[in-house]
Amino acid sequence: MVIATLKFACKPNPLLRSAPFQCVRKVVPKSLPALQVEECNASTRGRGKGTSEKFILENNSKVPAWKKLDSKELGLRNSMITVPTRKVLNVLKKKGYDVYLVGGCVRDLVLKKTPKDFDIITSADLREVRKTFPWCAIVGKRFPICHVHMDGTIVEVSSFNTARWKSSVYFTHGIEAPNNCDKKDLLRWRNCLNRDFTINGLMYDPYARIVYDYMGGMEDIIKTKVRTVVPAATSFQEDCARILRAIRIAARLGFSISRETAQSIKNLSSSVLRLDKSRLLMEINYMLAYGSGEASLRLLWRFGLLDLLLPFQANDDSLLYFQKLSHGMLA
Repeated sequence: MVIATLKFACKPNPLLRSAPFQCVRKVVPKSLPALQVEECNASTRGRGKGTSEKFILENNSKVPAWKKLDSKELGLRNSMITVPTRKVLNVLKKKGYDVYLVGGCVRDLVLKKTPKDFDIITSADLREVRKTFPWCAIVGKRFPICHVHMDGTIVEVSSFNTARWKSSVYFTHGIEAPNNCDKKDLLRWRNCLNRDFTINGLMYDPYARIVYDYMGGMEDIIKTKVRTVVPAATSFQEDCARILRAIRIAARLGFSISRETAQSIKNLSSSVLRLDKSRLLMEINYMLAYGSGEASLRLLWRFGLLDLLLPFQANDDSLLYFQKLSHGMLA
């Protein structure tokens, strides 16, 4: 079997089609906020290359529309992926494994921002990944991943098989898989269901040139919203560090925070004190880096977290300063 490696350009494969879905064509102009949706009937399916497809679940209105988007229309090029990451992708792909970019790196690529790192997810087991690369270690107990050392950098690789057990946790919240869906679609969907925010729930297949969106992430990118994948209270109770990540992402991208997510941040803000001090310090350092320090501090103040995390900064002068600066971060 011959598999083309990732280069600076890659031929787009025809978009996948699946029987349980009906199609809606998505037109992506150069300006992302001007993204439009055009409804069409099933007869428009397979209009040819260059179209993006939006797949709507027919029997489950509680689930966001599933979308498979042509990465070329989104402006994604494989040359935007770092060389070490492309090497790891190519090695795994040549061995017959499915590989995708996932999470914040896909979000940043869509936003035409340079990702600070690239995360890969694969159908290979982590032990198989470790055997494949000479310099590779499995790290993490709760959520193990592989650190692949490539050309002086570390590329993080996770496995569908490791995360699979978690997905059933959310089925009680009315989020259920459709009947008779494709196995690979189901596997990708289950993994995205475990992501923190919808905008981090995008997967990019750089070989098929498809961006998979099962959680409504593209819509929230267009609306510049930070929204949890599952009910926010449940999400933050499971991992209170997501509260700080929500603030960091909103501050760095200039996004607003959805009302439900914002309310849960306020209600559960004190839960971040359960994190160990080293983790808190790391999250605060992330917030204050990359030119988003002021926006991060303003959001910490708005949600009552500044007193908890940086009490010396939460003096009267600071409160007056943030009151003057505060504007439209909640939506």
